[in-house]
Amino acid sequence: MAKPTRTRRGNSRGVRSGGASKLYAALDLGTNNCRLLIAERSPSGGLRIVDSFSQIVRLGEGLARTGQLSDKAMGRAIDALRRCVDKVKKHQPVEARYIATQACRAAGNGKSFLNNVHRTLGLRMETITPKEEAKYALLGSLDLVDSGHDFALVIDIGGGSTELCWIDAKAAAARGVEGCAVRPPILGWASFPVGVVTLAESFEDREQGWYPRMVEHVRQLLLANDAATRFGPLFAAGRGQLIGNSGTVTSLAGVHLRLDRYLRAAVDGIWLSREGAEEARQRLHDLTPEERAAEPCIGPERADLVLAGCAILDAVWSVWPAARLRVGDRGLREGILLSMMHGSGGGRQKRRRRGRRGAPQAGAAPAQGAST
Repeated sequence: MAKPTRTRRGNSRGVRSGGASKLYAALDLGTNNCRLLIAERSPSGGLRIVDSFSQIVRLGEGLARTGQLSDKAMGRAIDALRRCVDKVKKHQPVEARYIATQACRAAGNGKSFLNNVHRTLGLRMETITPKEEAKYALLGSLDLVDSGHDFALVIDIGGGSTELCWIDAKAAAARGVEGCAVRPPILGWASFPVGVVTLAESFEDREQGWYPRMVEHVRQLLLANDAATRFGPLFAAGRGQLIGNSGTVTSLAGVHLRLDRYLRAAVDGIWLSREGAEEARQRLHDLTPEERAAEPCIGPERADLVLAGCAILDAVWSVWPAARLRVGDRGLREGILLSMMHGSGGGRQKRRRRGRRGAPQAGAAPAQGAST
């Protein structure tokens, strides 16, 4: 299973391999980030990235307190979405899916915001469910699965929620991308309404012991789900593998490696031991906010959020223990692209499409708590 191949790193335009090749685009508007990938299918059935875009917009800023998306946050998101629209237009024709996740699911004005996006930009977005998020995160991480384990847990720590997906590791390796796109070997999934933005905003006091309190808060949410008893003993027995594909995990890996600047090629696919992760997290914990912002793999936009992400990861690691974790710089967008390329881009969304090609109708799904 080939990992995504990027023709060029960052937000600049890549080189298309052939004029007749079909292009696909996946846009992910989350609680913290707005991300776009445009890719073509590689000869091996994986992805060849043609163009990309990523911008922190903090759409969910203040959402946990007010239950609404703020005007400033929505303005930042629309500015980023406008840039994404311009990129997609440059590469037409493109088959695309435009996805909104937890912030738009949870906000009382999430649906009206997406309707405004349509009116303003002509962009029809769809709000996917947490279960769909878990499926696409799995598809984007398939080549990180170690079939030497019986099970794998894919961890996707977002800005407003955390999605966990337990899979049959041996079946995933045997079916490959195409087989898993049609029939993902998911044994259980859970969505928890806690992410780096919402958790950081809930623990702003920074009083002594605030970090352990964050970890315990998340841990109690996890323990309330039956996946703790279903899969916890299996992981404790060494039968499970952890896969982390969020910005928290990749940033922590970069700190662990002491990189002078973030390099996807250095981080994607590495194994991070629990001891190594704890050492990197403690280094970040002991820094001042200004020092964290100066860390090359953190930066000022993540400096006030990274420890909340580490607390979520620590809580997950304690409930489903493993000696090490596989790091992936990929996830939801890559999974959506692969599902479109392999013919399972979402029947529900396809039936709802209207207007121009690749533009699903906007919709909304109710916010969900932990479930399997």
